[in-house]
Amino acid sequence: MGEKTLKDRIIDTALHLFEKYGYHGVTVDRIVTESNTSKGGFYHNFKSKDELLYHIHDVFITYVLNKAQEAYKNYDTPTERLYAIIQSFVKVFHLYKPHITVFYQESTYLKPEYSQKINEKRDEFKQVIFRVIREGIEAGEFRRELSVEITGMSIIGMVNWTYKWYKPDGPMTIEEIAHHFIDFILHSILTEEAKQKESISSFFLKHRPIPSNIYR
Repeated sequence: MGEKTLKDRIIDTALHLFEKYGYHGVTVDRIVTESNTSKGGFYHNFKSKDELLYHIHDVFITYVLNKAQEAYKNYDTPTERLYAIIQSFVKVFHLYKPHITVFYQESTYLKPEYSQKINEKRDEFKQVIFRVIREGIEAGEFRRELSVEITGMSIIGMVNWTYKWYKPDGPMTIEEIAHHFIDFILHSILTEEAKQKESISSFFLKHRPIPSNIYR
């Protein structure tokens, strides 16, 4: 792998410091010193510490939104789309674990102009999921009695909690965890007729033991 860019070094250093000391416990001077750069180098990449915090938040939210939009575009049925969306959504907790930790610790410190941008992307992501669920009900794949909004927010809330317990060195890979989420969610929302389709039943877990120490 090539050497990290100055911008990446600044971000990595800030992630470490914010996670350890909190947003207000870290100065630009400290980020500059520990990333082995200069104030000129910092301000060439970020207008302020506030913009740096925004960038940390934006990276993973943009990832899940783009993946959800790609899933909607690249797959034909609501079940396939939801499968792909959940898979990429869970994966983000491995790819961007430090970013997400800082997000939940420090999101209240985002300035209004930045938090608005983040909230707009979060809402876009939510609306993609709502649309898939709505279309799944209309297509007869998802249970008609379900509320689109409650079902969608339940999925988002359940997967979001992964940041609290996921361990990269734990007994299950992030892909295995994603498959458990998918199996649980699809069994909950699919109609009995849809579950019998070979193209859909292939998304379910095979019978295998689940490690008892997954949260440790």
